[in-house]
Formats: sequence, structure tokens, C-alpha cells
Amino acid sequence: MQVTRRQFLKGSSAAVAGGLTLASLGINASAAKAYAMDMTRANKVKSAKQTTSICSYCSLGCGVLCYTDSDGKIIHVEGDADHPISEGTLCPKGANIYETSAANEHRLTKVQYRAAYSDKWEEKDWDWALTQIARKIKDNRDADFIATNSDGKTVNRLESVAFHGSSNVDTEECWMMVTLARAMGLVYIDHQARV
Repeated sequence: MQVTRRQFLKGSSAAVAGGLTLASLGINASAAKAYAMDMTRANKVKSAKQTTSICSYCSLGCGVLCYTDSDGKIIHVEGDADHPISEGTLCPKGANIYETSAANEHRLTKVQYRAAYSDKWEEKDWDWALTQIARKIKDNRDADFIATNSDGKTVNRLESVAFHGSSNVDTEECWMMVTLARAMGLVYIDHQARV
């Protein structure tokens, strides 16, 4: 259907007049504004560079399409419909890859420390934090390491330290963390995905 210039102008002026009438009656137009903002986002995605990638959070390897702006900043992530495994679907972790990127202004980038019985958080550097963690694990191993059980069998375990994995690590990182935990003698090993 072709629209003449006159029909377009008549339709546009009728839409504007209708919107003004609704606004003067006190009708909330926030849904229309949200739709307009979403259209702006859609236009940004259309002009963005599309890169095919794979989600690293589990061994399934779902296909992901990452859209980046001219500065290389991720502006949108979605499932890859052409991927033979996921066929365009993503689990909640895969769908939130955008939130873990530098595009998330609320993402923590510095160590936040709160001393025992304190009500204030302090900003610390990574060297301090890693040294503190290593010191506490070493102190616990020195004090509580169990080399043999009551029958005299070698068990080499540490029951006073627990390990709780994260859901935001990939399969290889999980393997390394569990291997490290087992090497230290930890037996209380759990993972957020199981909880």
C-alpha cells in the first residue's frame, strides 16, 4: 500500500492531536515512551557490529551473538539462532553475559572489605586481599589439618575450611578451583549451581 504525502501528513497530525488530547486528559503515556526507547535500542543494535561467540558458563557451549558499538563496548547479547546446540536460546546465566561485561556500571572492580564487628566497608587492593586469604588458609591448615583418621589411615583433610564455587565461572575454571581445593585437603566443596 502506497501512502501519499498528503495522507502521511494527515495521519501524523491526527496522531499528534490524539496524543495531546490523551495527555491533557491525564492518561499516562509511559508505556508508549518505553516502546519508543526500545525502538531506539533496536536501531542501535541494527547499526552495531555483530560477533558470534560461545557462552563459557557450562560445557554445553551455547551460541551467543554479541553486538558492539564503534568503541567496542557490548550493547546487546542474544542467542544465536543458527547455532546447532542452543538454536537461539540461552539460560539465565548466558542471557546475562551483558551484565558481567564492562557495560555494567554497577559491576564491582575493587575489593570491598568489612572488618569483624564493623558496619563500614573499606576499599582494599587485590594484593592485600590475596595475602589475607592465603594467610587465613595457612593458619587453618597449620592448626586443623588431619593427616590420619582414628584407624591410622592417611586422609590428609582440612575440615575447618569450606569451598563454595561461583556460577559465573566456566568449566575449566571450575576444574582448576576444585583441583586446588582438593590439593589443600578440603572436603567441604560445594557449588552455587547445586544450591
